[in-house]
Amino acid sequence: MYDTQTGEWIEPGKEPISAPLQREPVYKHLAATFGWMFLALAITFVTSYAVYATGALYYVFASPYLLIAMVVAKLVMVAVLSRNLYKFSVGAARAIFLAYAATTGVVLSSLFLLYDVPSAILLFLAACVYFGAMAAAGIITKKDVSGLGGLVTCGLIGLLVMTVLSMVFRLSGLDIAVSFIGLALFMGITTYDAKRAKDYYYSFEGDGEMLKKISIYSALNLYLDFINIFLYLLRLLGKRRK
Repeated sequence: MYDTQTGEWIEPGKEPISAPLQREPVYKHLAATFGWMFLALAITFVTSYAVYATGALYYVFASPYLLIAMVVAKLVMVAVLSRNLYKFSVGAARAIFLAYAATTGVVLSSLFLLYDVPSAILLFLAACVYFGAMAAAGIITKKDVSGLGGLVTCGLIGLLVMTVLSMVFRLSGLDIAVSFIGLALFMGITTYDAKRAKDYYYSFEGDGEMLKKISIYSALNLYLDFINIFLYLLRLLGKRRK
């Protein structure tokens, strides 16, 4: 049995023993999780740039119905993957995740028109630093974060309400506040999701297929965290095109 508080393996009737060798599999699992996340980010960037460079962006955003359809499709893909993870095959879970990344790339292609590219690149690197630091904190910590799920949900609901109010009343001060709160919230959620990605390994240890599927699910959560950190940094510090 693995003690998440001490980071040690405990065998029935025996004293706890340190487990450097037993830790190796969990880090391989985490490496696979982050590998899928980075692949999804690469697909998002390539898709986004291709849509912008080919001029397809103008066709996409010329029809508000098409844009709405893609946003709805993104929500549906996340919901379907989350609710049917146990039922799906590993291949199906991966296909949905990568399709989500590509769809996100199409939706975010407008960023090439809105923001100065050098500015966006610098903020992308800043997002990498913020994300990396918070993810590392989540992986290193031995604290139990399972009870924070409700708090995370409440935070996201509050952020959504504030975002809607900002859009309706178009208050610049509120928009800045939303961006700061959103950035702080998703930095915290990154730590939470990274810790959960590690804990999932011990929950499904021994079930190779489920570990592969939960790796995709964790990669999706971390991917969303990174995208949101990057977008909030852009809103706060991005240099807009004139």
